[in-house]
Amino acid sequence: MNRAWVAIAVLGLPAAFIAAGRAPEDAAGWTTAQRVERGKYLVNSVGCGDCHTPKKMGANGPEEDHGRLLSGHPEGSNFPPPPDLGKGPWIAAASWDLTAWSGPWGISYAMNLTPDENTGIGSWSEDTFVKALRTGKHMGASRPILPPMPWQMYAQMTDAVLQAVYAFLRSIPPISNRVPEPLPPAGPPLGAPVP
Repeated sequence: MNRAWVAIAVLGLPAAFIAAGRAPEDAAGWTTAQRVERGKYLVNSVGCGDCHTPKKMGANGPEEDHGRLLSGHPEGSNFPPPPDLGKGPWIAAASWDLTAWSGPWGISYAMNLTPDENTGIGSWSEDTFVKALRTGKHMGASRPILPPMPWQMYAQMTDAVLQAVYAFLRSIPPISNRVPEPLPPAGPPLGAPVP
């Protein structure tokens, strides 16, 4: 084979793959529909609904209730106190539908990600949403986002990826569902000196 063709193949093939499969995260010039579609793919791929969509019992056990897609922990759910996990070896417990979690941080509830103005992220700007996932702070400025939300993973995503997720979340039906505020731990905060 001619050396020139080998050089083109060696140098050109990776460039062709990069150009042909240009990362969707390089989304300059994308239409709103393209952003929404990419956001939908990302939300489904990383499993946001695992915690943020209430469940119902199906033939094979719990399944996402798509009528309440991404609306968070169901308002008015009355759960007994979480189990006392003591000093281990277990560190966390979850409600049967994975919308409530208990651990050394207290009790956290999956928030409403729908565009409802009063109970979801409907009043959040795109910038507020991105800041929340970059800083691990609710609305980018207030209380910490608690486990099991892996905000540290999302903080590594590009702005374009987070903007696509935001675009998708803004496109789903708003659902009025006021999620309870997180509860602090019953005992001393994690890492506090023991008397």
